[in-house]
Amino acid sequence: MIETTDFSKSEQYTLSIRLSTDGFSFSIFNPLGDGEVSFYEREVDDSLSLTANLKQTFREVEWLNFAFRRVNVLMANKRFTFIPLEFFEDEQVETVFYHNHPKQENELVQYNILHKNNIVVLFGMDKSTCSLLREQYPNIRFYSQASPFIEYFATKSRLGNCRKMYVHLRKEAVDIYTYERGRLTFANAFACKEANDRIYYILYIWKQLGMEQERDELHLTGELSDKEQLLPELRKFIRQVFIMNPATNLDLQAINLCE
Repeated sequence: MIETTDFSKSEQYTLSIRLSTDGFSFSIFNPLGDGEVSFYEREVDDSLSLTANLKQTFREVEWLNFAFRRVNVLMANKRFTFIPLEFFEDEQVETVFYHNHPKQENELVQYNILHKNNIVVLFGMDKSTCSLLREQYPNIRFYSQASPFIEYFATKSRLGNCRKMYVHLRKEAVDIYTYERGRLTFANAFACKEANDRIYYILYIWKQLGMEQERDELHLTGELSDKEQLLPELRKFIRQVFIMNPATNLDLQAINLCE
């Protein structure tokens, strides 16, 4: 629990922050401790910008103003895309990104190089938000939420010989990643709020990729408040359906895989 964290030792800790329209999430990891992670959730004011919400959070949550050993920020949105590492050129980042997404004002295009998976994740963030965070934490590192998921799921998918689909559920979106023996074969995000829409996208991608109903596996994580509706429907068509452990904040725990 955050309440029991000893912030006099904050310079030993790693702070990870997830920014999302669903709200802000914070985790604190003590690498010298027993490996436990503390979490703190905060709702956002929809009438304020992302930067204004952050400023308000820094004013009201005192411990966020301490110094930390490392600070990670995860951007959770649909504005990300991929490029194979062998085709990556630093000066082409914006060209590639805006080939896949419409341009937005005041946006900074950033990237994460995932050497273990030979993939570069390109993602967009609000420039003023980045500036505010850099002022607050000089040692900050920015990530797309997709980056820790790709690294973590790749490791998990190497177990066994079947293909695997990993689905991360958010309040207003669903993120789908598929693997074949550790190799990423599909990744995308779809805007949807209702369980029926989530079921549609999962089964549509499953069918499009030719995954096998009896043998291949579907793993769910994230916002699972409607799992009583989701699971029975999915299991009508897919035999191997699992809920991952932990089911929530998996990205904040897996961020340490991204170096």
